[in-house]
Amino acid sequence: MFEKFKARAEGVGAEVYRFKTRTEALDFILSFLKTEGVSDSDKSYAVWSDSGFLKGDEKQSASEKLPGLKFEINRELAAGSLAGICEMSYALADTGSLVADQTSIGNRLVSTLPAIHIAVIGTDMILEDKTAVFRKIRPETSNYIAFITGPSRTADIERVLTIGVHGPKRLVIVFVDEMKG
Repeated sequence: MFEKFKARAEGVGAEVYRFKTRTEALDFILSFLKTEGVSDSDKSYAVWSDSGFLKGDEKQSASEKLPGLKFEINRELAAGSLAGICEMSYALADTGSLVADQTSIGNRLVSTLPAIHIAVIGTDMILEDKTAVFRKIRPETSNYIAFITGPSRTADIERVLTIGVHGPKRLVIVFVDEMKG
């Protein structure tokens, strides 16, 4: 299902990467952020929403390796950030879409306000379609579900497509085979 997801997601402008281990994925993310110019100056921050991906001292180690990587999130910091990182709940193979429980305001801010959204997800969380995801989520436990398909895009009445007007210009999806570690 990964190859099907990848083809669909790349078809709508997402960038898709796959790593065997959490360590490989983290190294990629930090290297990617450095290459994109993340630094400790305004409009160059990266904000990482709290999740189970980083363990123990990994947050401190990551922020030491990459000045400008922040784990405290508020609207102003997210709006002034170059990149936002958060974990996704599911991926849908049939559309190349991501599904996230975004009850956490931090997840919403980092996935919508920065120019680059980096979505981290376990490869085992790829589902075939929306029917499969609707069997997994429940309204009583999922207060705010977001479906994300590619970078933000909009078109005016003349059908002129513009990327990144109402959200990230880039969507980078990082799959991890061994998400738990």
